[in-house]
Amino acid sequence: MPAGPGKYDDACTTAREATGAQACVLIVLGGNKGSGFSVQAPGDITDMLPELLRDIADSIEAARQ
Repeated sequence: MPAGPGKYDDACTTAREATGAQACVLIVLGGNKGSGFSVQAPGDITDMLPELLRDIADSIEAARQ
């Protein structure tokens, strides 16, 4: 994961603060700054992200079948 803020870090901050979340993963496809992502999470949550994202991908694939 790249270090430092992503190009959508401001939007990620807005979503995290608006929801009162501990962490936020924002994925943008075809946005006004192009496609990209931003992650704001403490280390313990960041460590869980690969498994969480795989589970999400599996759920999306299962729903499409």
